[in-house]
Amino acid sequence: MEFTEEIVTDFESTVSEVIELYQHRIQWLLQDSRKVFGVIKGTKVGLLVDVSHLSYGPRLLDFQKNLLCLIDEQLCYKKQLYCLSFSTEISPLWESPKTINVHVLREVRQWIEELEPGRGCNLLKALRHVLPMKELNSLVLIVGSCPDQSFEILCDYTQQCTLGRKVQIHTVIYDCSNPASLTVLKNLAEAVRGCYHCYSSKGENFDSSDFHLLLQESQKAKDLLKSIKQTFQRRVGDLLGSERADVSTAFANTEPSSFFPKPPKHKGPLVIQTPGILGKTSADWLKTYGLKAKKLDLYQVLAPNAFSPVEDFVPILKKTVSSTLHEAMMMQFEWYDGTIKNIHVDLPVLYNYQKLLAKMVRIYEKRVDWLSVASRRIWGSVYERRVVILVDISVTNSTYISHIQHSLRLLLEEQMSDKDSFNIIAFGSDIVPWQQELLPSQPENLEKAWRWVLSLECKGSRNVLSALRRAVEVEFKDKDKHKSQGLYLLTTGIPDQETHTISAYVAEACRGFDLQLHVCLFSVTKGTDSSGIIPARYANPTETASAFKEIVQAANGRFHWFGEAGIFESDDISSIISEMEKAKNYSQKCAFLVESLKQRSVKQSVKPLTPEGHSNVLMRNEERKKQKVPSPKPTAVLKDVKDNHGAERNTPVRVVAWRPPSARAGIPPAQTVKEWPQTENKGKHKPRKQAELSVSVFYTEEGRNVGTIYQRYPKAMHIRKSVCSVTLPKEEEICSSKEWLTKYSIKKLKLELSRLMFDCTHQKKTVECLHKKVSAKYCSIFPSREINGVVKHLQFHPKELKSYTEQLGNVLQRYVQRVQWLLSGSRRLFGTILEANVCVLVDTSGSMGPYLPSVTKELTSLIWEQLRKNEVRFNLLRFADNTESWKEYLVEAADESCHDAVQWVSTCHAHGSSCILAALQKALSFQGVEALYLLTDGKPDTSCSLILKEIERLIKKQDIKIHTICFSCADRGAVEFLKKLASQTGGRFHCSSAGEDGQSAAHRILTEGLDDEDIIA
Repeated sequence: MEFTEEIVTDFESTVSEVIELYQHRIQWLLQDSRKVFGVIKGTKVGLLVDVSHLSYGPRLLDFQKNLLCLIDEQLCYKKQLYCLSFSTEISPLWESPKTINVHVLREVRQWIEELEPGRGCNLLKALRHVLPMKELNSLVLIVGSCPDQSFEILCDYTQQCTLGRKVQIHTVIYDCSNPASLTVLKNLAEAVRGCYHCYSSKGENFDSSDFHLLLQESQKAKDLLKSIKQTFQRRVGDLLGSERADVSTAFANTEPSSFFPKPPKHKGPLVIQTPGILGKTSADWLKTYGLKAKKLDLYQVLAPNAFSPVEDFVPILKKTVSSTLHEAMMMQFEWYDGTIKNIHVDLPVLYNYQKLLAKMVRIYEKRVDWLSVASRRIWGSVYERRVVILVDISVTNSTYISHIQHSLRLLLEEQMSDKDSFNIIAFGSDIVPWQQELLPSQPENLEKAWRWVLSLECKGSRNVLSALRRAVEVEFKDKDKHKSQGLYLLTTGIPDQETHTISAYVAEACRGFDLQLHVCLFSVTKGTDSSGIIPARYANPTETASAFKEIVQAANGRFHWFGEAGIFESDDISSIISEMEKAKNYSQKCAFLVESLKQRSVKQSVKPLTPEGHSNVLMRNEERKKQKVPSPKPTAVLKDVKDNHGAERNTPVRVVAWRPPSARAGIPPAQTVKEWPQTENKGKHKPRKQAELSVSVFYTEEGRNVGTIYQRYPKAMHIRKSVCSVTLPKEEEICSSKEWLTKYSIKKLKLELSRLMFDCTHQKKTVECLHKKVSAKYCSIFPSREINGVVKHLQFHPKELKSYTEQLGNVLQRYVQRVQWLLSGSRRLFGTILEANVCVLVDTSGSMGPYLPSVTKELTSLIWEQLRKNEVRFNLLRFADNTESWKEYLVEAADESCHDAVQWVSTCHAHGSSCILAALQKALSFQGVEALYLLTDGKPDTSCSLILKEIERLIKKQDIKIHTICFSCADRGAVEFLKKLASQTGGRFHCSSAGEDGQSAAHRILTEGLDDEDIIA
């Protein structure tokens, strides 16, 4: 690159101006409210103010003054504002965000002046109150002390609530010297991609994300200016003419690649990861999750309501006539084969179908995102079991060798650990294999391969055909004996050989075998590299991509084209995008059907119901409707006429049987009630049970005469039991699982299948002619289930069954939520602390050495998350050869005591044996203790039976529970001892593993079920 001195001088001047601009910006950030709180972004702001760090006096007044300055300088120009102060409890100014005006600003200023100091910093509770407010697009957290919750809890909750939303989180650490507070809030802001600002009235520990970015850019500009001055020699007055500045390649490439950032530990050892899921091509993945596989193809959904038009020849008309029913009842729709179908449009079905399409599109978007990150962005999804990697190290790639090495590092770390075998072949003009044959994908082999990759040097041209021949004829010489074999070619340009030659070779090599060639094309050059080296063959990026597409098509592989700007083309992603386009097309066709139906409904509502010449038909119909339908007659009626009030009331009652009306005026002879069933039930059929007799008395039209109606009602039919509607609490209750299930078990919620079964018993009767028992004729139609030893048939209607499954699904989802809660935070290791006065005993013997750091971390989380939050009086005790307690009595869970307890926990170190009996004896001596939580990893150093007898003696006069926690213990005897100890004292046994986090454990329990090492609560 050649520049004149004038151009260089102008460039230096521009860089100097940029540096000066950065300095002005920094000075501006250090003024007024921006110095204290930083620059507040967003238009609808939620202001969360921590008052736990305040105290009456000058500190409170300064804080209020700074807040008022923030309101007047920045927040008054926003659109909406929401204010909330918090300590242990929250205190919102309003119920919802307010549009900023003069009255709102006056209320805010008054609220700031009335702020009072509090205790505790319950940041999680404040976030739970504010984050559900969807109208806010910016949150400002002003915190002056360490939050009560850990960083992991705050980060997980914030990330879940802000997922899919554009919310700017701005954390301000106000005048706080606690390093834990600085770390938590800074990491929280970085985890949610927000901003942080640290302010100190003494000028110490000042830091800001905006300030830091400006300093970085300013330093880059200064380094660039320094590089220019060192590279060029100044000559005043004249142009350089023929003697021009030769700018080095390093300077031309000062801006690093955004797509392949070189990590700080580029030459460090591999961090090998085990893939969580089995890799698949998108084509194979769509066989399971495609629209057709999920039966969400539009034509599959419409098929039950689709009918072909009917045409028939009418002799009297002497022509073929088409059916016209569809014009009034159906919509015409073009089918996938080009024919026209008459569709009955079911709006609820189409609405539900479109919801399912939207759900599938979201799944496809996640798949595309997954394919676009990490090593899959470079290599795609590597799914074969035997893999050979071909790497282009031709001389034209000299500038990008670090990028190529980094690409191989990502592949070896993320996708190769679960393969059967692999090899790497580097090629330029010569072929350089890592090994002479495939080796197992073991960690030591992967590490050796990485060390070999670091030693590669670029030279020669691009001999792709020789590399392919080497891989096919040596590595895959026995390709007919294996399945799932793949070649992955990473290159940056057109091969030395002709495209048709390579295509013919790979087609012949892969035909009839489970072997595919996949090409990963990295576009970096434009004909020549920075050293002016011309490749053996030249083609622009588009021509190069077309050539490799032809090669890949011949080998039944996949093509992946990427560059510094991102992914240009990928067969895997194209398949998913195609399925998304199909879903979009189906959704548009559904919308067209619905719109057409609406338009037809409007037209029909405008038309008259019948032609004018047939209006008399409507009139006749209306007249018929006006006629009254005769009411049914009673079963039996008797008028008991009483001429005077002195008549006896115990006259025998006789009932007249009703008969159809006849021409005879006489009343037929009556029968008594007792005789009626006998005459009616004469016949061959078995007599039915007598129905209950109903008596109704009424006054007649003749004076005070009374009439009586007797009517027999048939026996009441069996009423079907309905499925109960279930309401489950959203918030978690602090109780044991046993207590929780007494309220929300399947039996308590009345959702047991046996309760919903009806009295339809599966029976078999003996058939004499067959000499065996035979089921009923239609017995096989109804599903059966054994309930309490009796086989019964299910008689659910579809709606009832759907309602029952929905209720069970809701209950199961709530159970899953409870399990995840039990396995989150400190509950994963210690379980749930139920009592108000407890002592925690921690084993610090030598065997706990590898696990002690994680145990102390979890114990710290327990102190803040459960003991401090629930205000539990507590004490801590560690034991090895001897016992050592934190205090000699139970202590209230205040901020100071919790900080002191955490400091004491950090001094734990592993040594000696486990004196469990002495630790229990000392813990039981604490005044007012209600429960002990014993954490250990093995058997005690004394007899287990002796400890059980001694504990039984000690707790006879006290109601103290001992909850035992078995930590990473493989000794069955120790596990049984801890179970007996917990059972003997009415406590709970809890088993936890050190190598598995809570979410993984929850997923394993829900998918594989419980085993002996899982939590038993």
